[in-house]
Amino acid sequence: MKQFLLIIFILFPLTLHSQKDSTNIVRNFPQKAFTRESPVTNITIYPVPVRENSFSIKADREISAVKVTNMIGQDIFRATYTNPVTATKVILKNPVRGMYLVTIGFADGTRIVRKVMIENPE
Repeated sequence: MKQFLLIIFILFPLTLHSQKDSTNIVRNFPQKAFTRESPVTNITIYPVPVRENSFSIKADREISAVKVTNMIGQDIFRATYTNPVTATKVILKNPVRGMYLVTIGFADGTRIVRKVMIENPE
């Protein structure tokens, strides 16, 4: 019985101490770490899948740059617009069939990445 009480007196303060520390950690996190403040953007990329050497991009915000990379990170296409546009056409030279990443940079400094599948023309 004495051993049982001794164990309870030792373990009970330890559990309270660990609970106290964990609540302090959660309380000290900044609120911005859990909020997402990026504006919603409607982007249309067509035609999908791409069967020719070009596709179009339309957005409801001003596009300042477009970059197309393959899955190993090589740049296939890159364009920067001094006067931002809301629609643009991407023309690729000799595209190879596969999955590509289209990075769209906006005038406000944000960017969005979309996947595009390029198929061989039929």
